[in-house]
Amino acid sequence: MTEKCGVVGISLADRDAARPLYYSLYALQHRGQESAGIVTHDGFQQHSHVEMGLVGDAFSEDDIAGLSGATGIGHVRYPTAGSVDASCAQPFSVSFKSGSLGLSHNGNLVNADEIREELAGQGHAFTSDGDTEVIAHDLARNLLEEDLVRAVKRTMGRIHGSYSLTITHDDTVLGVRDPQGNRPLCIGELEDGYILASESAAVDTLDGELVRDVKPGELVVLHEDGSGFDTYQLVEQEHTAHCFFEHVYFARPDSVIDGKRVYEVRRDLGRKLWAESGIDSDVVMPVPDSGRAFASGYAEAANEDDEAVEFAEGLMKNRYVGRTFIMPTQDERERAVRLKLNPIKSTIEGKTVTIIDDSIVRGTTSTQLVKLLKDVGAEAVHVRIGAPPIVAPCYMGIDMASREELIASDKSVDGIADEIDADSLAYLSTEAVADVLETPQSDLCLGCVTGEYPYDIDGEATDREVGRPSVPADD
Repeated sequence: MTEKCGVVGISLADRDAARPLYYSLYALQHRGQESAGIVTHDGFQQHSHVEMGLVGDAFSEDDIAGLSGATGIGHVRYPTAGSVDASCAQPFSVSFKSGSLGLSHNGNLVNADEIREELAGQGHAFTSDGDTEVIAHDLARNLLEEDLVRAVKRTMGRIHGSYSLTITHDDTVLGVRDPQGNRPLCIGELEDGYILASESAAVDTLDGELVRDVKPGELVVLHEDGSGFDTYQLVEQEHTAHCFFEHVYFARPDSVIDGKRVYEVRRDLGRKLWAESGIDSDVVMPVPDSGRAFASGYAEAANEDDEAVEFAEGLMKNRYVGRTFIMPTQDERERAVRLKLNPIKSTIEGKTVTIIDDSIVRGTTSTQLVKLLKDVGAEAVHVRIGAPPIVAPCYMGIDMASREELIASDKSVDGIADEIDADSLAYLSTEAVADVLETPQSDLCLGCVTGEYPYDIDGEATDREVGRPSVPADD
């Protein structure tokens, strides 16, 4: 089950972790809106509260007060496949002979079914169809035979795919990042402890300092008294598979991921977009909010080349229309664009316009936006996209459409331009993405824009040799 989620883990010196975890989940709310949960441990027992809905709806003041203990983990979930119900809400909790486990997962395993079948054959009972429970059961089994670090190492040798995990084993908090570093995870220092989080924005929310990213294949163990952390490089692989789409779309622009400030990356991608496909127009405007940083960089680069282009907000976003807005008919679906985005006529009328966004998925919104701008008097509408065309689905934890729904899967760029009625259309190249990220393409996951994946996925091509992780021999 593919999930795009946010995870956090905290260990403090002498105060309850629940409220800092709650604030951290608010900072990661963009990573998941279906459910929210916190697991804490007070040194004697584990406490858990998990509910469907947004963070602010999932917890009351009494719920937070009942989550005692200076260590804990949290999770926000947005499922892109599988069950959308409480059975898959996280953190997942389990008690067994060697203590209590809580586990939060961002990513997707490619061999979860195989491991689930094996564990079920050994008598493990599963309550969900999610791969998070598979990881929890495998780790619990290994903890019956090994110490904590060796148990995690054995589990990492079994599970394959994309994962960033925060885990509680009794009152110990752990963080684990998959061997190819597909999903983000970082370490932060707080005034009285340490935090592990999907994004550094959660660290900032608690007035902490970003220490560094968790390395691919690394285990981080926070000290129970909040005094520090230990690290273990458990798995090593030749190449990483960092998700480029975290930088393009998914992460908060104020976060730092793999050493790069997301906002600055998006601005630099916009500058590259101008260099590769800039076109003369009167005004450059973003599709809010996703295109704003790209458009800023694009316009700045254009003006540096002596193109007198105006950067303006030409579309105003109604922030009170969510994705749950009911649109049963085509006419109402088209009306929804006007509910979400209203054009500023004075910015657009009688002008050639370049609109900039991070992606085109199905093409429906782009078609409606181009029509909207032309209806209010734009002389021409050029579309520029700060990423390559999305031609294939994501299996690693970001919600893409199926191939049949992806407009770029069977159309050329000119064909897409015709479909959305744009006067011109251009995307950014994969080479430009790698250049801005200062990362070789062989160390990025580009599966959704190349159709070749860094993991062995049934029915899909892979861009590299895929085998079991290279686990260093025991000392």
